Amino acid sequence: MIGNVSRETTDRLAAYESLIIRWNARINLVAPSTIANLRDRHIQDCLQIARHAQPDGGLWADLGSGGGLPGIVLAIVFAHTRTEFNLIESDQRKAAFLRTVIRELGLSRATVLPRRIEDVKPLKAAYVSARALAPLPRLMAYLMQHMAHDGEAWVMKGQRWQEELQAAKVEWNFNAEILPSQTMTGAAILKINGVQHA
Repeated sequence: MIGNVSRETTDRLAAYESLIIRWNARINLVAPSTIANLRDRHIQDCLQIARHAQPDGGLWADLGSGGGLPGIVLAIVFAHTRTEFNLIESDQRKAAFLRTVIRELGLSRATVLPRRIEDVKPLKAAYVSARALAPLPRLMAYLMQHMAHDGEAWVMKGQRWQEELQAAKVEWNFNAEILPSQTMTGAAILKINGVQHA
């Protein structure tokens, strides 16, 4: 999905995949029905953001990280940059999984915030990401809370993204660039900036 990744990145992604498989029997990190297709369904899906985003430092906030998709994937791919990753996940078991991944993979620039998104002080993040978290109208409030004024958000949406986009525009003003998903027909990644109340 992305070219010219280092051997270290490839090895870390493989190790992350193994950790998901091992933990998923105890914690529902991904739907059990998708485990057999984990790499394409989840890892490659999240790698799409890395084809477009170009972080060069600053803070990246991953909202509702769950099993680390896309937060951990991005922290692995961008480990060579000065970008710091904050993974927000209120489920304590999933937060424990994320801390284990960070430790075992040596992701020194990644940190877990085990709290609800709305309870975290505004992060003023240069970059924000979210996947399968909330409908876009509700998600916009989280972006407003944690994204820097000139920041950018990468929101992964399923096949109803157009409907959600129209609903969000009722209450919010923002710019959205649509990047069609390469792994799921009809899905899209929305690059969002300039978020303001309508």
